[in-house]
Amino acid sequence: MLHNRLMHATVSLYRRHRFPAEIISHTVWLYFRFALSYRDVEEIMAVRGVAVTYEAIREWSLKFGQIYANELRRRRPRLGDKWHLDEMFIKINGKDNYLWRAVDQDGNVLDILVQSRRNKKAAKRFFRKLLKGLQYAPRVIITDKLKSYSAAKAEIMPGVDAEGLLRPGMTAFARIDFGRRMVGEILIHKLKQLLRPEVWML
Repeated sequence: MLHNRLMHATVSLYRRHRFPAEIISHTVWLYFRFALSYRDVEEIMAVRGVAVTYEAIREWSLKFGQIYANELRRRRPRLGDKWHLDEMFIKINGKDNYLWRAVDQDGNVLDILVQSRRNKKAAKRFFRKLLKGLQYAPRVIITDKLKSYSAAKAEIMPGVDAEGLLRPGMTAFARIDFGRRMVGEILIHKLKQLLRPEVWML
């Protein structure tokens, strides 16, 4: 794995730290690879039996992070030009919300966004977030036929095709095999934080 190779390449940098190089390299790798918060990484490591504070993770990320960030940027796969979009109903603190999701044709997670609405305004906000974060427009989008998508696309991405719309009841994620267990684990972990905060509070 990437963090193992970088760990051996910079092993001298880890000397005089209380935690072994394997732990430090893995926490820094998690932080930069999945764009998590320091507390997210702290909780993920706690699940794995490693009690490390978010302050320590922050210090490690500041000290060793540039090496990891540079390598991850160099190795990042080219994202696809076909976006699969859908939204799913969830409850957060007893209130109804929608988790808007996007992946490309290769199963790369593009972005997620929790919103209380499922209307045109919410769709436009999700489109803007995707375009701002990815810095490119797709060739085609595939949706679950929610009318809000077509209305928002007409304003935000009028030149993008919307071919191959999904059948009713079939989500975009059902058509995509992620093949990336760690990505799934991170998404599930973050959803558990949202859905059952009383369980995950420190």
